[in-house]
Amino acid sequence: MPRIGMEGARKRALISATVETIHECGFCDATVADIARRAGVSGGLALHYFGSKKSLLTETMRHLLADLARELKEEREKAHTPRQRISAVIAASFAPSQFRAPVISAWLAFYLQAETDPETQRLLQVYHRWLISNLTHEFRTCVHRRGSAKQAAEGTAALIDGLWLQRALAKGPADARTAMRLVEDYVERQIEAEAPTTRGGPKGQR
Repeated sequence: MPRIGMEGARKRALISATVETIHECGFCDATVADIARRAGVSGGLALHYFGSKKSLLTETMRHLLADLARELKEEREKAHTPRQRISAVIAASFAPSQFRAPVISAWLAFYLQAETDPETQRLLQVYHRWLISNLTHEFRTCVHRRGSAKQAAEGTAALIDGLWLQRALAKGPADARTAMRLVEDYVERQIEAEAPTTRGGPKGQR
């Protein structure tokens, strides 16, 4: 394998190992040596690529955000209406590659790290702006009262984040189907609250 390709593969292995090690040990107890061992590389090489454990966590977060963006792109390509595109955001948020125990543990570590690390805080702010912006754009065609689209988007985003946090603190397998249903029900209530009483036709195109 060419050197550049080898470096990329090792970095991806270290990022994957970071997620798994945080889940197994917790961020505070996970060491670069633990992560490197799981990835099959030396601790020195891990530090050479990323510089510190904090930098490795930041790169892992960027990687997971990119994965989430790809999930959303794939889901949105299957959607044809604004309501379907809201569902696409929900489906991407709870996709099998996202809503699984190791990734959930990593996200919880990001939130904790953001309290003291400006870069992690900035990345989380970027994520929240991105999520709310996508939802607000679609809600604008589903609700019409001034400010309602932004309010519905913020409520939907808060529910998504809350269900992720709830899952991080719970035991047992992640139940994506139930989580998606809860968010979809909330979305429907927001849309129905805005609909005229004489509204005809099927409720909320999916």
